[in-house]
Amino acid sequence: MVQKVLTVNNPLGIHARAAARLVAAASRFQSRVYLARPDRQEQIDGKSILGILMLAASRGSRLRVTVTGVDEAAAMAEIERLFANAFDEGMEAP
Repeated sequence: MVQKVLTVNNPLGIHARAAARLVAAASRFQSRVYLARPDRQEQIDGKSILGILMLAASRGSRLRVTVTGVDEAAAMAEIERLFANAFDEGMEAP
């Protein structure tokens, strides 16, 4: 299991398009991916677009990402890349 707290740098937060990119990335891996707000116990399935949207993660939100499974390191690296690159939306992250 790997776990990290990542900050949403995307100026629009995790809206529908960003959530879809996150789900697509997570779905390429066998590992299970979970997201949660650090102040809450509830974990959201990282392969569920509706669950991710329910996090209502605006810019600056911090999310705890937990990945567990055979390809967890690669999955976490891809998710970190998405966060760092503003979900590949062509926007500059701060």
